Amino acid sequence: MAVAISAGVRNALASLQSVQSQAQATQNRLATGRKVNSAVDNAVNYFTAAGLNDRSSQLSGLLDGMSNAVQTIQAASKGLDSITKLVQSAQSTIKQAQADALANRPTKAGSVGLSSTAEAALTGKSVKDTTLDKVLEGTTATATASTAGVVGVAAGSDVVITAGNSTYKFTTNSTMTVRDFVNNINNSGIATASIDDNGKFTITGSGSSALKFSVGTAASTDGASNTKLNGPSGTGFAATDYTTTAFTSTATSTTRSNLIQQFNDLRTQIDNLSKDSGFNGSNLLDGNKLSIVFNEKTGSNQNKLDVQGQTITAANLGIGTAANGGSGTAGSTNFQDDAELANAGQALTNALSSIRSFASTLGSSLSIVQTRQDFTKSMIDTLSVGADSLVNADQNQEAATLLALQTRQQLSQTSLSLSNQADQGILRLF
Repeated sequence: MAVAISAGVRNALASLQSVQSQAQATQNRLATGRKVNSAVDNAVNYFTAAGLNDRSSQLSGLLDGMSNAVQTIQAASKGLDSITKLVQSAQSTIKQAQADALANRPTKAGSVGLSSTAEAALTGKSVKDTTLDKVLEGTTATATASTAGVVGVAAGSDVVITAGNSTYKFTTNSTMTVRDFVNNINNSGIATASIDDNGKFTITGSGSSALKFSVGTAASTDGASNTKLNGPSGTGFAATDYTTTAFTSTATSTTRSNLIQQFNDLRTQIDNLSKDSGFNGSNLLDGNKLSIVFNEKTGSNQNKLDVQGQTITAANLGIGTAANGGSGTAGSTNFQDDAELANAGQALTNALSSIRSFASTLGSSLSIVQTRQDFTKSMIDTLSVGADSLVNADQNQEAATLLALQTRQQLSQTSLSLSNQADQGILRLF
């Protein structure tokens, strides 16, 4: 048998149930912090927020890869900075070797003076000055009180000096003195000449390259007049000194020899430092390739950056080993040879240019990765804020709503009580 409830009680009860339902929903929002906890609450907001959060999560995963990429590039960059210092130290070593430039110069000297003490007595000058004043061309003649004397070199002789790939040439004339002859040689840039106090003629290479020296006419064999520069009966110079015989230094530079190990040690450290410039198993100075993914998409829509490393070694930079003389391995630098030292110095300059070019490339790549890293962080924040705005509850508003519902709940309970009291008045009639 159904129990009849009066309309007043029924209305009060319905109102109370409605308030309790709203209060429970509000309490749930306060407890979870969300106004949309399932698709039932708001399907559009729920699935939109889920999509935004999913993308935010994927981008967060990519941030780890970007962070590793930044550290990998920075490790390579620091390695290049240190290698640059080693190359610069190698340059200093080369400059030290070049500074010691007098110990290994090819020299050729006459064994007999071009003037004698007796000639000097006749001229009233020193043996050296008597020699410098002598005329170069003509028939050999002794200096006297009234004549300068003649060395006896053939008229119109070609003077040819060769050192390495450099050649210097001039032609004698009837008025040229030994002093003029010496000055011309000194102007060559590849050799120097002098007359000593005993009147001996000496020629020395400006560099360490083997030197060839010829004084002769076109009609005769080159070098035919060389013997005249050795005095009337000397044998220090021969006609073959230019055509077949190059005179070289008989000494080596101790300073240069001592710098060889220093240079090779620096070269070895360049290789070792390059190998130690990796991060997390990737080394851009060992030729590794680094790929950095910037978005969550795949295929043609994927956005990424590939950073190709280079194998940085002393050999690849064009820096050869140092050797003491010409007995080194292929590609080595003879530290006793000026020309090879100059080439080694240029190779180091080129190596620095290559290092700086690669460092610039790494710097550009690092800037790109850091920019994308900052952008991704900002995008993650934007996605998270957007998702939260769709499903998160306003705690202040929900708290105020709950307080209002609790008040309404109390009023509804009071209303229900009053309705019941009205029905109880009928009992008094009995």
